[in-house]
Amino acid sequence: MTTDGQLEQLGTKDKAWLGKYSQVHMNVFGTPLRVMDHGKGARIWDIDGNEYLDFLAGIAVNSLGYAHPAWVKAVSEQAAKVAHTSNYFATEPQIELAAKLVKLAGAPEGSHVYFGNSGAEGNEAAIKLAKLYGRTLPGALPEQGGKPARIISMVHGFHGRTLGALSATWKPVIREPFEPLVPAVEFVEPGDVEALKAAFDATGTAADGKGPVAAVIMELIQGEAGVMPVGAEYVRQARQLCDEHHALLIIDEVQTGVGRTGSWFAFQQKELSGGVTPDIITFAKGVAGGFPMGGMIAFGQQLSDLFTPGSHGSTFAGNPLGAAAALATLGVIEHDDLLANAQARGKQLREGIMATGNPLFKSTRGAGLLDAVELAHPCAHAAMNWMLEHGLIVNAVAPDALRLAPPLIVSAQDVDEAVSIMAGVPADLADD
Repeated sequence: MTTDGQLEQLGTKDKAWLGKYSQVHMNVFGTPLRVMDHGKGARIWDIDGNEYLDFLAGIAVNSLGYAHPAWVKAVSEQAAKVAHTSNYFATEPQIELAAKLVKLAGAPEGSHVYFGNSGAEGNEAAIKLAKLYGRTLPGALPEQGGKPARIISMVHGFHGRTLGALSATWKPVIREPFEPLVPAVEFVEPGDVEALKAAFDATGTAADGKGPVAAVIMELIQGEAGVMPVGAEYVRQARQLCDEHHALLIIDEVQTGVGRTGSWFAFQQKELSGGVTPDIITFAKGVAGGFPMGGMIAFGQQLSDLFTPGSHGSTFAGNPLGAAAALATLGVIEHDDLLANAQARGKQLREGIMATGNPLFKSTRGAGLLDAVELAHPCAHAAMNWMLEHGLIVNAVAPDALRLAPPLIVSAQDVDEAVSIMAGVPADLADD
C-alpha cells in the first residue's frame, strides 16, 4: 500500500495513473505501490521507466519471470488458434495438461484433475469434493438422523477468500465480517497432534458428539502466515489419523506447488511432508506462469468418481489459452532443470541474507524459492518500502517477516544483487 508520503516520491506518470486508479477500483487492495509497464526475466519496469528486481514474482505466480520466449510463443500461437471454448467441448492442450499434472504429482491410476481459475477455486472444489465424501461416512447424513461431517483446518491457514475457501481460512479479520460461513469447519493449532486427535475424537452419537471428520486441509508451508512450515512429523501423524478415521488429507499446494519449493509439489519432499501421500492436492499461482489458472487433483478413481456431470463446473475452467500457457511453463521447468535451480538459488539466498551481518535480519526460513527473513523488530512494511525505493520487490508478509518468492528462472547474479540491496536496509527503521 502506498502512503501519502510515498506518493510524493513517485514519478509523474505513476502519480497520474494512481490518481485514476482510486477513482475506478474498489478499495480492497489499498493504493498500489507502483503502476507497472513491462518486464523481462526477473526484472520489471514501471511506467516512469524505473527498474526493479522482482523477488515476489506476482506472489509466486510468474514461474518463468516476465516475457519468457517459450511462454510468449505458446500463448501467441494458441490465441491465434482458439482462446476459449465452452466445456461442452474439449481441446488438446486441456487434455495434455491434465495428464501432465497427474504424472508430475505421481498420482495413482484413476486420478483426475479439475481445473478452475485460481487457488480459491481449487480449494472450493476440494472442499465440495470432501463434503460429498463426508456424506458416504457412517452417521453423517442429517436426513437419516446423523450429524454433518466436518472439515478440520489449521490455525493461520489460508485457502482463499471465496465463501467456501474462506470458511477454511483462519484469519479472523477477513473471516468474521462474512459470518456465518460454511458450517462444520473447525480449526486446530498446526503442530499440536493432541488437538488434532481431540478433534477426531469429538465424533460420536451422544448429544454432545459431532459428525465424522471428512477431511483435514493444510498447507505444508503456511505462506500467508509468514512462510511457516507446519512440520513433517505433524503431517505424518495427521495422515495416520486420517487413515484411522477414514478421512481425507487435502494438501493445499497453491503457493508451494509447481517447483516453488524445489520439487514439483511440496508433499514430495519428505522433510516437509513426512513422506505422506495426500488424497487431494490443490494448485494455482505458478502453474500457468502468469495466466490465471488453478485446480485440484483427486488421487484415485473412487474419490474422483464423486464428482459427476453437473456437480461442479466453471465457464473458463481449463480453457485452451491457459492450458497452453501451463504446458509451456511446465515444459521450461523440466527442460531447464528449474527444480534444481530453485533449490540452489534458495539456499544461496537464505545463506546470503544471513551473511550480510545486518542486525535487522534475525533468521531465514523456507524451502526452495519460497522463503522468509525474520526481522529483529516489526518493521516489515518499512523494510519492504525501503527495498522498493532501492529497486528490489519483496513482500511484508507479517509484521516481523519479509517474504521472498523470486521466479524459478532467477540467476545466481540476481540473488547476489538482491542480497546486496538487502544488506543496506537500515536496522533502525521505524516499526510499522
